[in-house]
Order: sequence, then structure tokens, then C-alpha cells
Amino acid sequence: MTDSEFLNALDETLAQIERAVEDSGADIESSRSGPILSLEFEDRSRIVINGQPAIQELWVAARSGGYHYRQSPQGWVDTRTGCALFTALSEAVSLHAGQPVDLRTA
Repeated sequence: MTDSEFLNALDETLAQIERAVEDSGADIESSRSGPILSLEFEDRSRIVINGQPAIQELWVAARSGGYHYRQSPQGWVDTRTGCALFTALSEAVSLHAGQPVDLRTA
């Protein structure tokens, strides 16, 4: 994947996450600055999602830990577990929000 392709995929993914969070109806504030998307919850906790263009990864920092994702034919997958980004992100957002939030279907 070229750098340009990575940046386009990253931008599309961050926009998709923003839409999914908004569509979920959960009380989550999102803010974006370049390749960094921050989700803030009622209890002031945060999940930060940011792109790492130099190594073509997307990183997620959440209460449950830090995660690295790479593009594959199946989408963004965790480099350690193989878990899909939106599956893991749904779990992390649910933990922070204190209610079930499924970003895969929002």
C-alpha cells in the first residue's frame, strides 16, 4: 500500500468511526485533528485513535490497553490478536460508556 493509499484508508476509517459513534446514540463527544480522533465519555475518560503513517498502522489507546491495527483484505486487524477494529472498538466504547454500543451496525 502506498503512503497515499494508507492516508486515504485512514481518513475513511476515522470518518466511519465518527459516523458510527454519532449514529449509536450514546453520549460520546468526538473531536478530530488530522489523523487523531478522540472520543470523550461522560466520566471524562477517553479513547484515542490515531494513524501512524510511517509504519502504516492505526493505534487505539483505551482504558483496556493499547492496540495496533494493520490493513488486510478483511479490513483493519489487531497485529497481536487478529481481532477486527470495529469489533474491538465496540467493546472498548461499551466499557467506557457503561452501556452496550455496537459500532459495527450503527
